[in-house]
Amino acid sequence: MNKVFPKGPVNGGTAAGAKGAVGRRPLGCSRAGLCLSASLLLLLAVLAALLAMVAVLGPPPRTPATQACVTPANRTGFLCHDRIHCVPASSVCDSNRNCAHGEDEDEDLCRNVPHSLPSFLLAPCGDPAAWVYSDQRCDGVNNCGDCSDEQSPVSECPACGPGWWRCSPTVFKYCDCIPRSLCRDGRQHCADWSDEYSCPRP
Repeated sequence: MNKVFPKGPVNGGTAAGAKGAVGRRPLGCSRAGLCLSASLLLLLAVLAALLAMVAVLGPPPRTPATQACVTPANRTGFLCHDRIHCVPASSVCDSNRNCAHGEDEDEDLCRNVPHSLPSFLLAPCGDPAAWVYSDQRCDGVNNCGDCSDEQSPVSECPACGPGWWRCSPTVFKYCDCIPRSLCRDGRQHCADWSDEYSCPRP
């Protein structure tokens, strides 16, 4: 009778080794779910780090649209990007940085004055080709050269306030009123000399 011997090595030496080789898996993700979980954990860690940076450093600065504001002197102004400081309109594009980051002298804003300026910074004169800054309108001074920034029909300015004397000034700088500080200063500012004879001292 012929004996039948099992194929392969005796005592399972090599068989065990072969089984072990089959049982081993390469380094890395053994299952798709495990890789996905690791990726999500990494993403959450990055988001947590970003939130922590925002909490410590504050949100990144935004560049808001150019906006109007009112200066402490109750004149039209330019709101800086910090949304705190209000620069007088006539100080925009004057080659002096008045905002902390210099946005009042920004190249895009000042590249083609007055066409590159927002409309709230400008006021028209009687001459369509002429303009003044909006905070120069109704300030008592003849900025347009023809007093159209101080008189109707171009400008509807309020009457002279308590710090002004109404007359017909002879000095080109003024239109309908002169500052009371000029009264009785020994120089003629009004055509009728009322600044020297009628205007009370300030």
